[in-house]
Amino acid sequence: MTRTLFVSFGTRPEAIKMAPVVQELHRREHFHVITCLTGQHREMLDQVVETFGLPVDHDLDVMRRTQSLTHITSAVLQGLEPLLVERGADMVLVHGDTTTTFATALAAFYHQIPVAHVEAGLRTDTLYNPYPEEANRRLTDRLAELLFAPTPAARESLLAEGSPDEGVLVTGNTVIDALMATAEKDPPQWEPQIREALSRPGKKILVTVHRRESWGVPMQSIARAIRETCERHEDVTFIFPIHLNPVVRETFRGILGGLRGVVFTDPLSYRPFVHLMKTVDLVITDSGGIQEEAPTLGKPVLVMRDTTERPEGIDAGTARLVGTDTQAIAAALSELLTDQTAYSRMANAVNPYGDGKASARIADQLEYFFGYRQEPAEAFGPPAEK
Repeated sequence: MTRTLFVSFGTRPEAIKMAPVVQELHRREHFHVITCLTGQHREMLDQVVETFGLPVDHDLDVMRRTQSLTHITSAVLQGLEPLLVERGADMVLVHGDTTTTFATALAAFYHQIPVAHVEAGLRTDTLYNPYPEEANRRLTDRLAELLFAPTPAARESLLAEGSPDEGVLVTGNTVIDALMATAEKDPPQWEPQIREALSRPGKKILVTVHRRESWGVPMQSIARAIRETCERHEDVTFIFPIHLNPVVRETFRGILGGLRGVVFTDPLSYRPFVHLMKTVDLVITDSGGIQEEAPTLGKPVLVMRDTTERPEGIDAGTARLVGTDTQAIAAALSELLTDQTAYSRMANAVNPYGDGKASARIADQLEYFFGYRQEPAEAFGPPAEK
């Protein structure tokens, strides 16, 4: 008997992290996989679908200009309801902490369809930071029957909240699966502005900033820290694939526009972005996933947020939480640019986030859940200290 698995995602990070899962499930004879894009984001999501050759069975196309969280939630619920009924899903798979994730889990719950949550158990324990992601992940975990935790710490968080032990499996993070496969491919032909930036002497720093809680004063402070670093270290080049959101673009272009040390590009598709991470010296970000990806490539990460749901990297020394204060960010950048010992300590720290086999563990556990395997999947354990 074949089981139907309904996989939903709506943003670029979800698509990247679910792509290796979808590919692995397609290789398993017991599963029929249906994929649904909600289109919570559009251009950047489409890039990932094309990069990984993801089959798309349904596209809700919910994105609207200046869309609200209420719009996304209601549009996803309304769009999924007939699909879940018509396609007869035996389980719904969601990923992470987006509004698509929560709305999909809620839609499945309304139809009493079991939910499997990939990247479950991440917590800052601060409800509004990050917003709305912290609430989305907590609510999704409460609705899920299978919880695929990326790390032992995420598993402990779930157990502390009352999730049953047998429903939680530590898998590693699927983003490492996607990253390792992509990094092995040939590098792309760089667009002229990136090629010119990489040819400059001096250190190269990759910047990504876009999160909603960074808008306003925090984002302005980050921009001023970049400006101050350019003024203090004239041979440093920041390469900034800038998010399409007008709030992000207006803030950073307004403060950093015209600086020779800052090179803006449009958002990169996944393969060029991975190879850019391989090429630069360090990364500054407010992203969650990049805290996991960059250390896999040996790149130190400065996290420009006040909290993180990925404390394992902070504890391991692969990432440093610096907040959004201008002077704190500038000081941390200066240290890594001038202190080789501090740089090497971060670059060579052990990455706790995965070994490239998370998707296979997830597929194994789904086979066990549906009775196709006699033993549960083997859990991921972080590597030993170097």
